[in-house]
Amino acid sequence: MTPLRIALFTGNYNHVEDGVSRTLGRLVGYLLDQGHDVLVFGPTIDDPLDQPGRFVAVPSVAAPGRPEYRVSTRFPSSARHEAARFAPHVVHIATPDVLGHKALRWARSLDIPVVSTYHTHFASYLDYYRLGLAEDALWSVLRRFYDRCDEVYAPTPTMRDALLKHGISSTIRLWPRGIELDRFRPEARSPEWRRARGFEDDEVVVSFVSRLVKEKGLDVFADTVRSLQREGRPVRALVVGDGPERGALHEELPDAVFTGHLSGNELSTAYASSDVFLFPSDTETFGNVTLEAMASGLGVVAADAAGTASLIDSGATGLLCPPRDRPAFLDAARQVVVDADLRHRLGHAAREAARAYDWSEVLARMLSYYRALAGAKE
Repeated sequence: MTPLRIALFTGNYNHVEDGVSRTLGRLVGYLLDQGHDVLVFGPTIDDPLDQPGRFVAVPSVAAPGRPEYRVSTRFPSSARHEAARFAPHVVHIATPDVLGHKALRWARSLDIPVVSTYHTHFASYLDYYRLGLAEDALWSVLRRFYDRCDEVYAPTPTMRDALLKHGISSTIRLWPRGIELDRFRPEARSPEWRRARGFEDDEVVVSFVSRLVKEKGLDVFADTVRSLQREGRPVRALVVGDGPERGALHEELPDAVFTGHLSGNELSTAYASSDVFLFPSDTETFGNVTLEAMASGLGVVAADAAGTASLIDSGATGLLCPPRDRPAFLDAARQVVVDADLRHRLGHAAREAARAYDWSEVLARMLSYYRALAGAKE
């Protein structure tokens, strides 16, 4: 079969390691391994992450209030020339930012098929930054963007339904995320790792793994852990990740263990060496960390929100709580902290459920989408 050329435009590929950059890096690596060619366009930094594929940097500025992220400002003529020489069969836009809008206009002018993956549920962030009144305007912009794409790929059925509810009329297909079952596994648990970080053998370790930003539900996480401790439960928090809210969270949970950013075997050990994964975020489009915790055999307590709800069968593979409902999160967390049998039962079922998310199948699905669109233009 003819090798494809894919032009990928994204707001983050190599300047912050997060769910978007990891997912796109894995996709690019897969495509290259399959003999296809990929050219990635996006903002960058002086010391970028090591990601696969050829990369074309575009002008950017630091994101307001989140300086670790870069925001594109232009699709300059030099980058346009690179894209034109590459002559892609398909343009894949991962972020509806300035670069994404300009790339969409460029591709449409040349009649190149355009697809977009829905990675970030931007509208759900607004309340955390007191911008709730801007939601209608934001969805209006997103509708105009996505409706000009040939196809949009949502990570879960509930997220697809959310896009349909807000009037997205483009073809919406499912493209979930995958999991490395040989990496995230219960057998990675290490009593020695726990003791080295000051945890007692009889303590129930309640973990949180993510960027430390307001929209991840840090306030609910901290409140739940503190409430359990006030009840006399033998719990301590394990916080894996970094971000602008680390200092504030440390003030709320001074006895928590903060590891900073972890990757590789350190990350899989951290997951498996905890007992409960508490993730109140209601802004996820998929919930990569939730799936990693499930694969690690943890009892998961998470928000019943569009991204995560499709991963967990509440009561069977984890417990779901109404978003931001602090009493509900406390009650659910108390159940899995107090009842070790329930914890183990949920964890075992979660591990089995995670087996359905095999990366090879997920990535092959995206390639099939590309091929169908490129073939339709031939």
